[in-house]
Amino acid sequence: MLLGFKTELKLNKAQRTAFAKHCGVARHAWNWGLGLTKQILAHNKANPDSKIKFPSAIDLHKWLVVLVKSEYEWYYEVSKSTPQQALMGLRESWKRCFKKTAGVPKFKKKGQRDSFTLEGTVKILGNNKIQVPVIGVLKTYERLPQIKPKSVTISRKADRWFISFRFEVDVQESCQKDVVGVDLGIKVLATLSTCEVVVGAKSYKKYEAKLSRIQWFNRHKVVGSNNWKKAQLEIARLHRKIANIRKDTLHKLTTLLAKNHGTIVIEDLNVSGMLANHKLAKAIADMSFFEFRRQLTYKCELYGSRLVVADRWFPSSKTCSNCGTKKETLTLKERVFECDHCGFVIDRDLNAAINLSKIAS
Repeated sequence: MLLGFKTELKLNKAQRTAFAKHCGVARHAWNWGLGLTKQILAHNKANPDSKIKFPSAIDLHKWLVVLVKSEYEWYYEVSKSTPQQALMGLRESWKRCFKKTAGVPKFKKKGQRDSFTLEGTVKILGNNKIQVPVIGVLKTYERLPQIKPKSVTISRKADRWFISFRFEVDVQESCQKDVVGVDLGIKVLATLSTCEVVVGAKSYKKYEAKLSRIQWFNRHKVVGSNNWKKAQLEIARLHRKIANIRKDTLHKLTTLLAKNHGTIVIEDLNVSGMLANHKLAKAIADMSFFEFRRQLTYKCELYGSRLVVADRWFPSSKTCSNCGTKKETLTLKERVFECDHCGFVIDRDLNAAINLSKIAS
């Protein structure tokens, strides 16, 4: 299977300048292509009889060379693969939009999610050096896998730059046979059917006051001024820290589950519907249920374990794990499950986790 590898780069001023140029070209090519494709779609909608064929990524790049590159000479200061990959990414975004798996692509803004892709002669030199087209040799802080990637993506978060690429790994076979049910929650991140409880990082809640204070001090600064840019960088750094703490907790938990259990059972949660509850949306987003399932899905495949997703309407919390009797009503405030039939008393989340584990047993 394919795995992604992402690590931070150790850069000098010249390399940071080159990265900024590449991001600018990728952003310009994306916005130009997006504007053109939107015009084509609008024309086809207004004139159903004279439909213009929607362009492919190759068509867009040919038009870019003729119409744009000749006008903007700074396109030749960066790798030729940068605008190509940006237009390929745009075409994929439109495909997802047409299939109704994603929304309409949006125009990119400077300083927001800056990234670009390089394709061509990419070589890993030693343990912590990688050679990329045009820019040259880049240093990393950690050891690189000794492979030959076809392309690399370089992205920025706050003031740090990261390089990522994909490579093939062999799928392992799991020696574990046990089944574990996992009930996700807000008070604690996960309750396992083995009576283990994993407390979530709650990184946003921890730094919410600090983030609010920084944003409050920034409210009267002139947009585009040096002080405004410093404040924006400080806010971005704090957001990056919050996200990193959350991801670290999720990676540790999902790796632990996939490595040490043969079968993991989770619920098919309606995360978007849960986020509609404005009273709980902040706490739910802080736990990142969707990211938990995404990581667990590919890690189960990697380590040879089996992931079972229970039906969304399975009453795991309302069903007694001792006798199987279903309770008619169970409010969110009731944190202890008491069975009216057999008198069994158990923690609500643990009861749900045990019921989930019985699905695959």
